[in-house]
Amino acid sequence: MTAVVEVLNASVRRGSTWILDHVTWQVDDDQRWVIIGPNGAGKTTLVDLVSARQHPTTGQVRLCGDQMGRVDVFELRPRIGVSSTSLETQIPLDETVQNVVMSAAYAIFGRWREAYQPQDFARAQALMVQLRIDPLAERLFGTLSDGERQRVQIARALMTDPELLVLDEPTSGLDLAGRELLLGTLSRLVRNPRSPAVVLVTHHVEEIPAGMTHGLFLKQGKVVAAGPLAEVMNDIVLSRTFDLPLSVSQADGRWRAQATQRLWG
Repeated sequence: MTAVVEVLNASVRRGSTWILDHVTWQVDDDQRWVIIGPNGAGKTTLVDLVSARQHPTTGQVRLCGDQMGRVDVFELRPRIGVSSTSLETQIPLDETVQNVVMSAAYAIFGRWREAYQPQDFARAQALMVQLRIDPLAERLFGTLSDGERQRVQIARALMTDPELLVLDEPTSGLDLAGRELLLGTLSRLVRNPRSPAVVLVTHHVEEIPAGMTHGLFLKQGKVVAAGPLAEVMNDIVLSRTFDLPLSVSQADGRWRAQATQRLWG
């Protein structure tokens, strides 16, 4: 096993507020992590660190073997595939799905005058088949549903054959059918041994795809618990994370949480 992410006693401060507070965390290349916590827990900031889009105020972050601050982030970022709402806003609505996926090879969001090789077309096609969006190849990005856009983003994030895949709230804004279809896609992806290490962020345990192996629970910028998901996903950890008495259960590889009866008694 090789460490793809190493966060060593890292903190992030904005003004007088500590957004992350002495976080230590490691992701190995065969692991699939979910980061979960309430709003304001520091999830987005941690994602920015592991996506090479922000430096820690104190501590160290090593990504794909290179230490942030000692490596050109523009050389590091292609090794990290990212799917997020903020990146989606940069994708031209009048670009075809195939071009949205393939242009990731040049780290741009719309095709212009780049010279693509046959292997680029083959790679994009294979990913579209894997994510089940190949029938959409000639559709314009702006005509897609939210769920279709998410799958296109994930295919794009995989285009450079990254060592790390970061999925920031991939099911946000989806209706029930769209969520379940995307979670099925993500389950197949994370269970594929050829897939890169995965870090997925969510607010809701119901949105954790089957096949995730580890969990990191954040609250007010601090780690509540981290480790194999079967060990850390329990009533005590979840209740501490959300400051609410919660009961967690699992069925068919999926998780569910609800407030305990004593909350209403």
